Amino acid sequence: MEQKLDIQQFKGQFRLPKCAIPKRYDLTLKPDLSACTFSGSVQVDLSIDKVTNFLVLNSLDQQIHHVSFTDSENKKYCPSDVVLEADDEILVLVFDDALPTGDGVLWISFSGVLNDHFVGLYRGTYVDGGVKKNMACTQFEPADARRCFPCWDEPALKATFKVTVEVPLELTALSNMPAIQETVNGHLKTVYFEESSTMSTYLVAVVVGLFDHIEDTTASGIKVRAYCPVGKAHQGKFALDIAVKSLDLFTKYFSMPYPLPKLDMVAVPDFSGGAMENYGLIIFRENELLYDELRSGASCKQRITIVVTHEVAHQWFGNLVTMEWWTHLWLNEGFATWISNLATDRLFPEWKIWTQFVQDTTGGLSLDALEQSHPIEVEVHHARSVLEIFDAISYEKGSAVIRMLQSYLGADIFQRSLSTYMKRYAGKNTKTEDLWSVLSEEAGIQVNSMMDAWTKQKGYPVISVKSNDNTLEFEQSQFLSSGSFGDGQWIVPISLCLGSYNRTKNFLLETQVRTVDISELLYSSDSNLSPSKGNDEGKCKEHSWFKVNIEQTGFYRVKYDDKLAAQLRKAIEENCLSETDKFGVLDDTFALCEACQLPFSSLLSLMDVYRKEFDYIVLSRLIEVCYDVTRIASDSFPNSVNELKQFFINLLLFSAEKLGWESVSEESHLNKLMRKEVLMALATFGHSETHKEAMNRFQAFLDDRNSPLLSADTKRAAYIAVMRNTCSTNRTGYDSLLKLYRESDEGQEKEHILRSLASSSDPSIVLEVLNLLLSDEIRDQDSLYLLSGISSEAHETAWSWLKENWDLISSKSGFGMQPTWYIRRIVPPPPETYIHHDSETEHRKNSDQSKVGGEHKTRTIPSRADQIPSLQGMTA
Repeated sequence: MEQKLDIQQFKGQFRLPKCAIPKRYDLTLKPDLSACTFSGSVQVDLSIDKVTNFLVLNSLDQQIHHVSFTDSENKKYCPSDVVLEADDEILVLVFDDALPTGDGVLWISFSGVLNDHFVGLYRGTYVDGGVKKNMACTQFEPADARRCFPCWDEPALKATFKVTVEVPLELTALSNMPAIQETVNGHLKTVYFEESSTMSTYLVAVVVGLFDHIEDTTASGIKVRAYCPVGKAHQGKFALDIAVKSLDLFTKYFSMPYPLPKLDMVAVPDFSGGAMENYGLIIFRENELLYDELRSGASCKQRITIVVTHEVAHQWFGNLVTMEWWTHLWLNEGFATWISNLATDRLFPEWKIWTQFVQDTTGGLSLDALEQSHPIEVEVHHARSVLEIFDAISYEKGSAVIRMLQSYLGADIFQRSLSTYMKRYAGKNTKTEDLWSVLSEEAGIQVNSMMDAWTKQKGYPVISVKSNDNTLEFEQSQFLSSGSFGDGQWIVPISLCLGSYNRTKNFLLETQVRTVDISELLYSSDSNLSPSKGNDEGKCKEHSWFKVNIEQTGFYRVKYDDKLAAQLRKAIEENCLSETDKFGVLDDTFALCEACQLPFSSLLSLMDVYRKEFDYIVLSRLIEVCYDVTRIASDSFPNSVNELKQFFINLLLFSAEKLGWESVSEESHLNKLMRKEVLMALATFGHSETHKEAMNRFQAFLDDRNSPLLSADTKRAAYIAVMRNTCSTNRTGYDSLLKLYRESDEGQEKEHILRSLASSSDPSIVLEVLNLLLSDEIRDQDSLYLLSGISSEAHETAWSWLKENWDLISSKSGFGMQPTWYIRRIVPPPPETYIHHDSETEHRKNSDQSKVGGEHKTRTIPSRADQIPSLQGMTA
């Protein structure tokens, strides 16, 4: 009884006791791909800090067969009790004789099941010669190494790993380190891998499957390989080239060499995320690694570049230097997101990736404007709850705040600081304060005093700007999209310009209100200044205008008084602003309108100014605002929806006519991206000419799959047009698309189709599409694609479907991220969409998912007739 009571002390604890620290793992795994099970053994070199009768480590969904401990005197101890506590995900080993301090070796044999839920050591499938076969893959972040082998599964408990895997002779086995030996025994082979550098358990990886590969070498001699499905090795060439170049780039940027002898990238058919940065073995879903020069579009090329550089950056930020606990997750994800953009900009400057970066920032601004948002640095208790913060706050807000800080401190100081940080903490674990400390040393200021408010409290400010003769008044308040008022306050780096990007002023807004004298800007000579970043300098000189938050480097919104707003609108009309700032003005205006801080008419009037816009990033945001307004209008003033759609169509016709359906020789990457988005929007809004052309090109494609009339960049638009013309009495287009999906072996083509299938305006068709998710027709990992394309007309149908099938979806999706996908995509649709309180209440009863992921926003945009502006004169 006393012993049982002693075991209770370990239950309900979020962290493992620190009496035993792992130093080295010798891990052997034997997956049985036919039976979908695995067995194995692990030998752990431990350092025991105090005499103990217990060893407590993590284990989940395993059977423990044999356990023993041998101390430094070679005395062997066998536990008197082996207790698996599933709720706490721990394994408690009870020893009658106390284990002495010092070094020792723990040996455990175990077995488990290859699950179908993309976590731990799981089962995947691939097709070989028309036959579906099993493979094995790991996904351990954040807390699922314990599903594969008993271990101390916390990021701060780093150790080295020597991995051995027994696999069928014909398959390839990969792990973090290079294979150093293979032995053959009948139809099996045993692959022995070199011992790793020190790393956290969540970064250990094993893949067993059938692959082809290509390889290259970095300037410093690191071998890099891309493992691809058999017959598709050539599709790994682009990603391989990006990986090699980014390894060299990061080595130089951090002044720290890549610490491992090799880096493998492997594309697997079944993977819940986009990619995972395992040390030396990055695992991708196929669509995030494979690029076909003939069949892949511009957006695919850019996406692969961002994903590969993001995961390669993690080899330093996350793997070499690792957060101490999941509270500091943003150190991994925010920095990898930020520096992947830096690397992409170095590799492809013509893509203007820092201009595109503001699109990602908008995702963070949108989520962080919710009243139930969370800080960047959120206290995480149980490791599994960290899944709730793999979101736009950790990634997009985190990276945006880093960019804001870099802009304030300067690029050189920032780079030197990161180099020092890497050298000081290589192989160790850190907290946010450690990074602030290094930055403070290099910059000579107390960075933490400025940044704590940005990382430790949720939300961000809206800066209200009022003009008064020779002064501007700046006032900050917490911005909430609900229209409520928050009480947060920040130290805000303010940048502004007057009539020219060379006439600027920068300062810190450290109080709620500050009045700034701008006499030197108003009366300074501008004879040697370039007045604008637009095309018509003469016109820009005629108009005074202020732009606050130059190039959108600050993570905040700006609200101008009526006079300043009118001047800024005129500057946009005269093309005086950069594309980034035109984006920012539109983005802020929409957000302020959404929060009822500006009238809806002001948003529509501003949108009309962008009628002849031809910058990709601005047009892309204009299209997103059109989508968002349509969703809101569907609930708030449905009688105006068709008129709004016609207004939006007319906004886009200028760019559509310039772009056409087909690429021209030497066309820019950004124009290709723009064509895709413009045509998709016109198809979505029901433009008859776009529908007619799309249907003709789709039919040509059905007749000849090699037809040049439908490119990778225009397929989505055509598929959406097909589905918008599909209804229960005319299913031809839907049946044709479904047939294409079933016949295709190209992952990106399947993704195009899935993202389009649910765009029908007929809820009965969408319901039929949703039911495909309950079958084996669509891989579980690909459900995200289909869910992202649900039409606004079918929202209520999708919500009812989710409630009716929630138990089945939960059991099918398991304990990974997939259930969250359904919540975020269906309840509610994208965050800006209005839903009713009763839906929110019902959802909270039906789900215990992430508070932020399942957040519901009640739109308060007025629906009274006198609040809805007439669109007459704007739709011509």
